[in-house]
Parts: sequence; structure tokens; C-alpha cells
Amino acid sequence: MESPKRLQNVFVVAERPAELHSFYESALGLTLKFRDEDRWIQYGVGNTSVALACREEAAPATSGVVMVFEVDDLVGAAGRVAASGGEVLGMRDMGAHGTVLSLRDPEGNIVQLFKRQSAPAS
Repeated sequence: MESPKRLQNVFVVAERPAELHSFYESALGLTLKFRDEDRWIQYGVGNTSVALACREEAAPATSGVVMVFEVDDLVGAAGRVAASGGEVLGMRDMGAHGTVLSLRDPEGNIVQLFKRQSAPAS
């Protein structure tokens, strides 16, 4: 079994992303890396990202903080999640960004696994 490659990002499901953005920017000095209006506001922190996500960008029934791990094999990971007592919630194709597998751990926490889109063959 292969371990995740890295912690891709952590995001907070926000009811009012613009207001939270003001807080994180002024209170913690986070530097904006990417913004898709008030849907997804992402900051660079070390060699990972921290983001604020509107409810529509998050997996269904998600609240609080979500960890996103980068992996190479979503299919194998989905099988291990189910076999280990977790629940696979579904996959989302994010086009050029890659694919995300949403899961619920045995205590009900939402975790996501991310696989980058393969580079096109030259």
C-alpha cells in the first residue's frame, strides 16, 4: 500500500468566505495565492496550501476543516477506504487540475484524496 505523496491542502468550508478572507489576511498575514471570486480563496503556506471554500465547492454535507492528500491511485485508495470502514462519497473530475475522491472516515470526518491529471503524451 502506498502512502499519500503529500498534504495537498487543507480547506475550511466557509459560510461567508469574503469575511473569513479578511480575517485570515489581517489576523494571520496569509498571502493570497489564488482566488475564484468567493468560491475558492487559496493561500500559500510553506509547501502546501490553505483555502476557504464556499459550501458549493465542498463535498456534500461537509463542514469545518477538510484535509486533502495527494495520491497516485484513487481506485486502489477507494477500495482501501471501503475495506477499512470508511465510506466513499464520490469522485469529482476537476478537468486540468485532476480528480478528487471524497470520503468519510469511520467517525464521520470528510477527507479528500487528490490525483493530478497526467501530463499529455508528447
